[in-house]
Amino acid sequence: MDVVTLGESMVTFVPSVPGRLADVPSFDRGIGGAESNVACVLAAAGHTVRWVSRVGADGFGDHLVDTIGAYGVDTSAVRRDPARPTGIYFRTAGDRATDAHEVAYYRAGSAASAMSSQNMDLAAIRSGRVLHLSGITPALSPGCLDLTADLTARIAAGRPLVSFDVNHRPGLWPRPDDARVLLDLARGADLVFVGEDEAEDAWGITGGPDAIRAALPEPATLVVKRGADGAVAYDEHGVRHTEPAPRVDVVAAVGAGDAFAAGYLSGALRGLPVPARLRHGHLMAAAALTTPGDLAAPPSRAHADRLADLDGASWGTLHLGPGWTADGAVEEVRTP
Repeated sequence: MDVVTLGESMVTFVPSVPGRLADVPSFDRGIGGAESNVACVLAAAGHTVRWVSRVGADGFGDHLVDTIGAYGVDTSAVRRDPARPTGIYFRTAGDRATDAHEVAYYRAGSAASAMSSQNMDLAAIRSGRVLHLSGITPALSPGCLDLTADLTARIAAGRPLVSFDVNHRPGLWPRPDDARVLLDLARGADLVFVGEDEAEDAWGITGGPDAIRAALPEPATLVVKRGADGAVAYDEHGVRHTEPAPRVDVVAAVGAGDAFAAGYLSGALRGLPVPARLRHGHLMAAAALTTPGDLAAPPSRAHADRLADLDGASWGTLHLGPGWTADGAVEEVRTP
C-alpha cells in the first residue's frame, strides 16, 4: 500500500443555482473531506491508497464508501457506527475567503468524531509507505486529538512516513490559542504542508517561509504554500526549493490544498526531485481550481509529466483554464 489517509469525509450539498443557502430551492450532492480528497486524487493518479474513517450506519455513509471506493480507494478499514450519523455540510460555490461564501456544518457528534486509538485499526492505519493526516481530525474531539497525537509520535519502529497537512479551520477551534496544538502535531511529522496564511492565523508566525521553517525545524521536509505566489519546500538536507504556480483561471477555490498535497506525495512516491514534486502539486491544485466541486479528475501521468518537465521560462508562462486536464487540451497560453 502506497498511502493510507485517515480522517472524516462528509456528504456535501451545493446549491444547484447561485444564491444564498436561505434562498436556493435545491442542492446537488457530492462528497468532501480533506483526507479522502487526497486519497481519491492519489488513486486516480495510479497509486494504491487506503482511506480509514468512521461513518454512520446510514445511507450517507453508504454513499461515501461507495463513491470513494469508485475512485479505486481501499475502504475496507472504514468502520460503521450504529449510534452516530455520517457528517454532512452545505456550502455555496466560490472562495472560502470571501464574505459571500457560506458553509453550514452538521458534524457535531458524527461517527468520525468518535474515532480514537481504542476503536480504530492502528495496524491498518500504519500499513502504507506514507500515512497522511490533517489538522482537521484533531479538532473533532478529544479522542480524535489523542489518536492524531499517537500517530504523529516518533516511535522507534513500525512507523510509516507521516505526512501532515495543517489544514487550519478557524471555525473548528473556538479558542484561537487551541490551534497551537497543530504546531506540536506538525513537529512530530516527517512531511508538513502549511499555508503561509495558516501559519500566521493559527500560530502568529509572520516573516514568510523562513520564519515558519525556524518554528518547525523537526520535520525532514516542510512545504509552505503561498497561493498564487507558488510554494517553497525545505528538504532534509536544508536546501530551500521554490517553484512558482502557473496562472490559473479559477472556477472554484475548493479542494486545491488537498490536491496540492496529493500531487506532491505522488511525486515523492515516484522518487522525483523536490522541484518536480512541487510542480506536480501545483498541477493537481490547478485541476481542482478549474473544476467545480471538491474533487477533480487529475491529468494523466504522462500529461502532468510533460508539463512538469517544461523549462523554467515555459513553466513561468503556463496558463491553465477549464478543461486543461484532458489529454491533448490546449493548456499552454503564453502571456506577455
